[in-house]
Amino acid sequence: MTFKSTLLSAVAALGLVPFAHAERGADGQVNIIYWQAPSMMNPYLSGGTKELEAGSLVLEPLARYDETGAMVPWLVDTIPTVENGGVAEDLTSITWTLSDGITWSDGTPFTSADVKFTWEYCTAEGGGCAQIEKYGGIASIDTPDTLTVVVNFDGPKPFPYTAFVGAQAPILQAAQFGDCMGAKAPECTDQNFAPLGTGPFVVTDFKPNDVIQLKANPFYRDPAKPAFATVLLKGGGDATTAGRAVLETGEFDYAWNLQLAPNVLANMEAAGKGKLVKAFGTLVERIMINLSDPSPALGDARATLAHPHPILSDKAVRKALSMAIDRPLLVEIGYGDAGRVTCNVLPAPEIYASTANDACMVPDVDGANALLDQAGWARGADGVRTKDGQRLSLLFQTSTNAVRQDFQALIKQWWSDIGVETELRNISASVFFGSDADSPDTFQKFFADVEMYANNFDGTDPEAYMAGWSCSQIPSPANQWQGNNMPRYCSEAYDALVAEMQRTGELEARADLAKQMNDMLMQDFVILPLVDRGRVSAHANSLAGVKLNMWDSELWNIADWSRVK
Repeated sequence: MTFKSTLLSAVAALGLVPFAHAERGADGQVNIIYWQAPSMMNPYLSGGTKELEAGSLVLEPLARYDETGAMVPWLVDTIPTVENGGVAEDLTSITWTLSDGITWSDGTPFTSADVKFTWEYCTAEGGGCAQIEKYGGIASIDTPDTLTVVVNFDGPKPFPYTAFVGAQAPILQAAQFGDCMGAKAPECTDQNFAPLGTGPFVVTDFKPNDVIQLKANPFYRDPAKPAFATVLLKGGGDATTAGRAVLETGEFDYAWNLQLAPNVLANMEAAGKGKLVKAFGTLVERIMINLSDPSPALGDARATLAHPHPILSDKAVRKALSMAIDRPLLVEIGYGDAGRVTCNVLPAPEIYASTANDACMVPDVDGANALLDQAGWARGADGVRTKDGQRLSLLFQTSTNAVRQDFQALIKQWWSDIGVETELRNISASVFFGSDADSPDTFQKFFADVEMYANNFDGTDPEAYMAGWSCSQIPSPANQWQGNNMPRYCSEAYDALVAEMQRTGELEARADLAKQMNDMLMQDFVILPLVDRGRVSAHANSLAGVKLNMWDSELWNIADWSRVK
């Protein structure tokens, strides 16, 4: 047993009441609303935040990040370092020692074999693991005993904390997922909807894109937690409905990601039922540029590198699209003080934030028009530009959300001012960010010309995040449309920087490499950053223990939530 669980047992034996709550499940049910409904509970088969966060109610990593961005032990007692002997002097291995006495929610022991299996699961051929960049550089994993995990790298790895750290890389039970390797992974419905975990809750019912019901894990390592006996996580609807359900009607206790205009949020909070919580991290609202041709006529080869985009392969067009956007106005209209203008896809921590792209902070419609003129895109009688018979017409997709539809309308007008015709499409967030490999409407398949959404990364080190735009991360039929490289960007020079960062330990040098990668993406205009977004969520006045976390899952500490008496 860990020191913490031993202390709690001793307190209980003396008949004393622990500080937070004395009895598991004493506070009844907590109701949570995520207006983007989870489609599964397995974060390895979806890059969507909603799946990552729903899964975090059940699945846990060895270590995670707290609300300050500090790495904290979770299923271990100590974070391995060179100083304590957990990381090899030559940086080629890291040894994790699991906390003793942890069990899965079925009562069986949590062991080093489960940790090793998780790596094997994510890296299995044909599996299409959405988090595979977390496991980059691992040559092998040894398990000399049930509590020891030795991760061996294929060379020195100065930042060895990508695998098994944070909500994006939790541990799966080998016994449950053993028959779900590779191409079989998406077929394991029972496992993907109701994974066994070491976390505070257990799935009792899962309705995809609708409702998840959970109960307290009877084998959770802290006998006094969680305070709540059951969780209802309702998905779907929209951000407005979610906000009202907490701040105005009190029907729900927690509402995630209230992407609403500032005045709307202020009016809701004035009702007095709950409070808004805000925090900045690395969340960037961005437009992704498709470098591949999404034409349906290409069949199975659509949106793959086999067919370059007929318009957006022209860098002048991509740059002009960026120059026409009034980012300060987008921030003012969409987010107020919960947003900041950014010209980087990597806006934080401060040491990683580049200043080389700041020209985007000021729109330049005249300059964009001149650039397109020079590139040979001539205006037609209807004002739309053409070149070599190709009309400058784009399909612009995003998820259904009031702020995003406002952004689409404004951007369509600004692009019209430079001779670009834009068709707008919005897709239910549950579908757009879903994990259905057969759906044509997911953001990974990207069957459009440009698309808009937000994303961030676990923790404060961007190594794995920036590796997401390497060639191997391009979604395609071969990897079941998983991977994080939505623009289909492939550069040997970029991949070389990714590899160099994996070998570099000195912080300033790592920061320089990260900036170089960011600048390459920005100056190739394959990603158009719009807003550095603060996350805004809400909780009922009666809900205690919430610590909004932008560096991990928002639900990271739900075991500590309780009802105000």
